Amino acid sequence: MSLSRSLWIILGATSIVFHISLIFSGLAPNLVSRPLHMALALPWVFIFVSRSRAERASGALLAAVGVACCLYIVFNQSALSDQYGYLNGAFQTAVAITLLLTVLEMARRAISWPLPLVAALALAYGLWGQHLPGEFGHPGLPLRSFLGTLTIAEGGIWGKLTGISVSIVAIFVIFGAALNAGEAGQGFMNLATAAAGRLKGGAAKVSVLSSALFGSISGSASANVASTGAITMPAMTRLGYPKRLAGAVEAVASSGGQIMPPLMGAGAFVMVELTGVPYTGIMAAALLPALLYFITVWAGINAYTRRYHLGGLAKEDQPELRVVLITTLFFLIPFTILLERMLVGGYTPQYAACVAIVSAFVLLSFDKRLSFSLPRTLERLESACINSGTQIATIAAIILCASIVIGVLGQTGLGIKITSLIISVSGDQLWPALLLTALACLLLGMEVPTTAAYIICVSVAGPALQNLGLDLLTTHLFVFWFALLSTITPPVCGAVFIAAGMVNENWLKVAVSAMALGIGLYLVPLGMVANPDLIALEHAPVRALIASVKIGLSLSAIAYGVIAPMVLWRRLLLAGCGFLLLLF
Repeated sequence: MSLSRSLWIILGATSIVFHISLIFSGLAPNLVSRPLHMALALPWVFIFVSRSRAERASGALLAAVGVACCLYIVFNQSALSDQYGYLNGAFQTAVAITLLLTVLEMARRAISWPLPLVAALALAYGLWGQHLPGEFGHPGLPLRSFLGTLTIAEGGIWGKLTGISVSIVAIFVIFGAALNAGEAGQGFMNLATAAAGRLKGGAAKVSVLSSALFGSISGSASANVASTGAITMPAMTRLGYPKRLAGAVEAVASSGGQIMPPLMGAGAFVMVELTGVPYTGIMAAALLPALLYFITVWAGINAYTRRYHLGGLAKEDQPELRVVLITTLFFLIPFTILLERMLVGGYTPQYAACVAIVSAFVLLSFDKRLSFSLPRTLERLESACINSGTQIATIAAIILCASIVIGVLGQTGLGIKITSLIISVSGDQLWPALLLTALACLLLGMEVPTTAAYIICVSVAGPALQNLGLDLLTTHLFVFWFALLSTITPPVCGAVFIAAGMVNENWLKVAVSAMALGIGLYLVPLGMVANPDLIALEHAPVRALIASVKIGLSLSAIAYGVIAPMVLWRRLLLAGCGFLLLLF
């Protein structure tokens, strides 16, 4: 093993130990834990993923400067807390500017330029917005107070969103990395194949089930496509599926991972902080809508099966029952421990996840034959350490950059002004306001990761929807779902691009099929608004299940009407009846 790889493994292990130790060591000051979180993330973003020698050299310099600034905050946190967000002297001002620029570049390298561009525009508005005419100008903010609130207090990059990344998201990322390093991923595939492989359109349905299971821990549409798609898409094309359909099935199924509890692409944990609803409440509210989405995809696959006469998997392509049972245990045991500690033990999600992580790391020692191999175990541990480090760093970059936007909105009052504008343009009517919000989510989500798009949109549009009578949790779920649309909606559709590249098909053809197959992504949020009982599983389970049956029938009718090979007027009639059932 090279020295370089050994150092990254050590850094990944340090990140794992640091984040887990925070759960057990009591309350560390926020101006200690959150800057250290950023400091541990910086080398991964600036050095580990560098693509050239020049980029690596500049990244090393930026990482060193960023770490130094983070450590300055850590070692002086007590004195800085007494300054209440006001910078003292030129040195502190330089540290503040350096931190903000580092966060912007960190996000640019991790996820490209759109989100840091939004954050940079927000900073420009905070600095010079007083020169704007009309109601969108602000009175002006003292430079040292504005920058200080963003960098030495908890009103910016060290705010509550970063706290979520430190204390909850990082723990679940470690949990996912530990599962994925072992046999759990194959367990997902084997279980899905055993459950759906024999059915008509079996290969596509295996993709749906495996992606739903895998996505529930990865929370990333792109990672989902790249991992499960490497197995499911070749199987579909080998069985005669059109390439556009194979790519669309995987893109749509993988996108559902971000709405499927427990991880939901970190959205669930952000929602907990922003709404005050317990984590179990968020999971309960999100579960039925997520299942309805996959039911709609399933109905769409049935329609495509009728069009292309797609059969099931051959018997030799299906795993033995013994292998299915054994590999299923590799994810079932950690998941059972996680849910038992949360729902029965009454512990916090992060504590329950820590206990589940221990079991996941123990299971890394065994394979599907239940044999032990020390070299294989060490290789899996190394993989878990490196994947944990990179994924924690990527999410940290997103959250830190989005925190700049939220901090500026809070200081300038811009969020309230946008809220007023939405209410005014919609004529004080809820549905027009919902459509405006959906459009804003779609546009922002095309270039900004789902979680960041959700945070920004719900901060500016959420109050407007609530003022018009929409429930708090419904508002957040509505915005979160529409922030996800960009994974399959042109012109920027990340999951589609990856899937199309893997099957060597024109991405636009894949996108058209994906939009038809994933029509539930567009309609389920409308169903949540029209049928509030759908998200009331925790408090009114009977009413929630009745609502889900009604909406499930409507969505299945719409999917079948859009895709199935029928006379046009029958298709329109079926889809129209389904849409009416959805909303009334």
